[in-house]
Amino acid sequence: MFLIDEETIKQKVKELAQKISKDYENSDNLVVIGVLKGAFIFLADLVRELKIPCKVDFIKVSSYGQSTQSSGIVRIELDTSIDIANSDVLIVEDILDTGLTLKYIKELILSRNPRSLKIAVLLDKVERRKIDISADYVGFVVPDKFLVGYGLDFSENYRNIPYIKELET
Repeated sequence: MFLIDEETIKQKVKELAQKISKDYENSDNLVVIGVLKGAFIFLADLVRELKIPCKVDFIKVSSYGQSTQSSGIVRIELDTSIDIANSDVLIVEDILDTGLTLKYIKELILSRNPRSLKIAVLLDKVERRKIDISADYVGFVVPDKFLVGYGLDFSENYRNIPYIKELET
C-alpha cells in the first residue's frame, strides 16, 4: 500500500515554498490560483510558507465526477475572480495525472495575458500522462494508484486525512 506520511508532506511543502519564494522574490504581483477542490489543503499550507506577498484565487473544474478515471471532458464550475493580466500566476494543483485538466486550465489562464505562468503540483503521476505537459514545481512523483488524503478524494470522502494513501478497493 502506497503512503506519504504527514511529516514528509509538511517538509516537501516547505521546500516547494522556499523555491517558489526565491523564484518570485522580485515579483510585485503574484497570483496563486488553487484548483478546487483537491488542492485547497496543499494551497493553504503552501501560501502560509511563502515568504513573499501574493494574492489567492480559485478555479473549480470537473473531469472525474464520481469515478476514479478522468472523463477527459473538462467543465468550469467556478472561475477565477482576480484580473491576472500582467500578473505572475502560479497554478496550484493537487495531482498531475493525464494532463488533460491542467492543460485546459493552463490554456484558459494564458488567454488572460498573465506576465508569467508556472504550475505547482503536490503529486505527479508521470506514467498516466496522455499529453505533453509538466509542472514547474513537483512535490512527489507517485505510482499509478488511486490516491486519497490531504485534499484528494474519492466521492468527496478522505480529503481530511493528513497523509496520502492508496484507496483500498
